[in-house]
This record gives sequence, C-alpha cells and structure tokens, in this order.
Amino acid sequence: MKKVLYILGKLSDTDIEWLAEMGEKEQLVAGSELITQGQESENLYFILGGEFKVMIAGQAVATLGIGEILGELSFLDSRPPAATVVATKASRVFAVPKEDLNERLEDDEGFAARFYLALGVFLATRLRGTMSQFGYSSDKPLDEDQEYADEIEAGLLDDVSLAGARFDNFLRRLEDA
Repeated sequence: MKKVLYILGKLSDTDIEWLAEMGEKEQLVAGSELITQGQESENLYFILGGEFKVMIAGQAVATLGIGEILGELSFLDSRPPAATVVATKASRVFAVPKEDLNERLEDDEGFAARFYLALGVFLATRLRGTMSQFGYSSDKPLDEDQEYADEIEAGLLDDVSLAGARFDNFLRRLEDA
C-alpha cells in the first residue's frame, strides 16, 4: 500500500478532494480485464482492494494490490498500454478519467507540478523495486548505513504520515459515497 503514499503525500487536500469528486469506484470480478495491452485506456486507476496480474504477451510479470496505480505510463506518454491488467480475485479500483485529469493539469499549474512530481517519485520507487527483483541489489544482511530499493527515503518520511491519513480519509469518503 505504501506506493499510493508517494502520490498522496505530494498532493494537497484540495487536489485529493478533486480526484475523489472526478473519479468513480468500480467493482471487478476475478478474471476481469481492466487494461488491455495495445488498447487505449480512458482512465487512470487506483487499486482500492483486491489483486491484479500484469501480463505482457500472456506472461505474468507482476502482481499488484491496494495502493498501486494503473495506467500511469500510458497517461504520461500517450501510447497504448504495454501490458494487460487482469483482476485475479474480486477487486475494487477508483477510476479517474484521463480527459478530466488532462483538463485539470492544463488549468492548474500548481496541481500539475504536484501531480507530476508525485507520479515521478512513484515511478522511481517502482523502478527501484523492479531492479531489485532482477538481482540488481544485494542479498547481504541489512546495513543501517545502506539505502535499499524498497526503503522509504528520509526526505519522503515527512509526507508518509500525512499521506497515510489522506489515504484513509480518501477510502472513507469513497465508502460513504
């Protein structure tokens, strides 16, 4: 779940309220295809519950759960998705229409700066995790002077507590809606 904290820690309360108002909750059953490789997706998705497999050419390459974001790469580079994303069990997502998001980014420079910074930190964290899965990290015992790929950076720790509270509030608000 910590990945969503990178996003919510950089956005303002007003930004998060806007996202909550613009998006919609979606329920998916096991086997539902949320994103199809090569086909444009209209939404950016936040996983609220459940589990998803990321598939490339029929091969599972990742399993994602609560707090992850889906469709972010296609959102950034405007290319069709490079992977298919399938719910492996009953799951919930929060879908934010890319069209509405793009309008907000064009109209509000502050939101744009915070959103792109948050997305950049999120993607950097995901890339570091991927690199460690492929053996680009050490399996030695933990060294407190060493920084590890899945470790929250000291500069982001201030944001994490606030982001956790924001995510809890976000989930509560969606449950009430």
